[in-house]
Amino acid sequence: MKIKLTREFISKLPKTDLHVHLDGSVRIDTIIDLAKQQNIKLPTLDPDELRKLIVCGEHTTSLDDYLRGFHIVNLVLQSKEGLKRAAYELAEDAAAENVRYMEVRYSPILHTQDGLKLTEISQAVIDGLKQAEKEFHIKTGVIICGIRNMDPTTSLKLAELAIAFKNKGVIGFDLAGGELNHPAKAHKEAFDLALKNNLNITIHAGEAYGPESIHQALHYCGTHRIGHGTRLVEDGDLLNYVNDHRIPLEICIKSNFHTKAVPDIRSHPIDFYIDYGLRVTINTDNRTISDTNVTDEYMLAINELKLDYSTIKYVILNGFKSAFLPYKERVRLINETLREFEELEESELKTKIKVKENL
Repeated sequence: MKIKLTREFISKLPKTDLHVHLDGSVRIDTIIDLAKQQNIKLPTLDPDELRKLIVCGEHTTSLDDYLRGFHIVNLVLQSKEGLKRAAYELAEDAAAENVRYMEVRYSPILHTQDGLKLTEISQAVIDGLKQAEKEFHIKTGVIICGIRNMDPTTSLKLAELAIAFKNKGVIGFDLAGGELNHPAKAHKEAFDLALKNNLNITIHAGEAYGPESIHQALHYCGTHRIGHGTRLVEDGDLLNYVNDHRIPLEICIKSNFHTKAVPDIRSHPIDFYIDYGLRVTINTDNRTISDTNVTDEYMLAINELKLDYSTIKYVILNGFKSAFLPYKERVRLINETLREFEELEESELKTKIKVKENL
């Protein structure tokens, strides 16, 4: 008997989110509330109007257009209280749809406008996530991002920050921002330092720029995972390298459509990547900006790209396999997830049999 892939069932499954930005995932009501508390002027305090300014949709034309709302969100993320609350609520929202493990990324340099020190910013985000871990069934880690369009010395400073907070909540280092004309190799010094200190690396690449961006992330910066990788399909040789070395791809279906990395959802190469054997994971990118959650992303894959249940399970397990966690912790989470799959499947089938008997 086949499992019916309803939203309710997908929501119950244990899941990961390895690619989610803190400042792209703040609740609209929280942005307004923090603005009132901190006496910050927003373009509007009307939730519906603010949503129109921040949340992307089919009308979004490019990565630059997609990023337009972040400066509004970041107005209210310049205090320790605001950062802590945003991190806590993000974990709360993820836990509500049974995301068991989440890696939250952000760039502390974007939160220094009111004089906060980088160390204060880092600790506030970690504190918010740790509080959520105590209250909800979720484990989290922090990835600190360098920014492509900033001076490489800033990335170096952020790599130093990530190293200082390693084993204190930070589990990786990233490079975010517009890819075009901002090559990853310019930030090589930051990644050399991170790798020298055994820090996990993931880099945004192959989203708004072609396979060359992925090549640089791999061969200049030593990345362990690729953020997006949507355009990897354009270079078969590089695709085989990524596949052979089991380098995970952090796929974010809805935001790839919003940024026009793909013209429409059905054009997304994720189904080909999975068929070919790449280690694909499904993630949100920005829960608020893209008006999405992990369940939504899986439902898009099911409804638009026709992924079946065995494939969904495979992709979910890829998320746990690809986590920036110690090996034994990953194994524990994978075994726990496999047990939970069995229990949910059994429960679903029993319900179906009961319904059939009552007909």
